[in-house]
Parts: sequence; C-alpha cells; structure tokens
Amino acid sequence: MRVHVGGDHAAYELQRALVTWLEQEGHDVVDHGPATYDELDDYPVCVLRAAQGVAADAGSLGVVLGGSGNGEQMAANKVRGVRAALCYNAELAQLARQHNDAQVVSLGGRFTAVEEAKAIVKVFLDTPFSGVQRHQRRIDMVNAYEADGTLPARG
Repeated sequence: MRVHVGGDHAAYELQRALVTWLEQEGHDVVDHGPATYDELDDYPVCVLRAAQGVAADAGSLGVVLGGSGNGEQMAANKVRGVRAALCYNAELAQLARQHNDAQVVSLGGRFTAVEEAKAIVKVFLDTPFSGVQRHQRRIDMVNAYEADGTLPARG
C-alpha cells in the first residue's frame, strides 16, 4: 500500500521511526517531510502535502504527525475529500477506518510512544471501511456539505 507521511519537528523522531518501519513492512512510503530536523518548521507545509498526496492517489492512506496531532488533523481535513482522524490508540484507529472511512491518521509525537504509534498505524492500514449503509450515509452527508454546503433535512 502507498502511504503518504508528513509532519513537523515535534514528531520528527517518531516520523523517522515510522517511515523506516513502514518501508520494512513492505509499504510504498511517500515521505513529504520534513527531511531534516528544524525546530522552526511549520506543520502545515508537510502535512498538507501528505493529505494532498492521499487525495490525489486513490487507494492510498496517510499518516500525519505533530506535537499533539490536533493541528495536523485540522490541516489535513482542509484538503477536499480527505477525512483525517486524530487517534491515540488502536481502537480509535479501527473505528476511524470502519465507521468513517478515514484516509489519514494523525498522531501526537509528544504523546505517543513509537511502539504504540506502530500499533495504531498498523490497525489503521489493515482495517477496511465497513461499508455499512448508515456509515456511508453519514459520509455522504459530510461530502455533500463539503461540495456545496448542502445540509440534510433530518438530523
């Protein structure tokens, strides 16, 4: 599977560890950076590139990382067609894929140990969308709102 990865200085070491591990696991990793540690870098640059990569690359998934993962998730969700989920354990990653068909997982480097991050990412990559009608209906509602501001009549 192709996996787009992007982050910032606050998760630089975790990102490097995950990129190496993903490659060892046989994934085709597209590393959107940062390539070197720079404590003054800004997460939107590499995170948005990773999310754009996922949006343009059908069937791929993404991993974005920062200090908390919050800003990175928010940035990735600004890319049209991308659903990013902040996950701090494997169960959330599983639900993000099964129920929300999330294509990007966001991790907080200051709050997630390397082994836990690997477990989260593994579950995220291995879990398919369930296809359950109620989940698809909800995704369709969000997609319609994103496309043209349409809100459903019922809630």
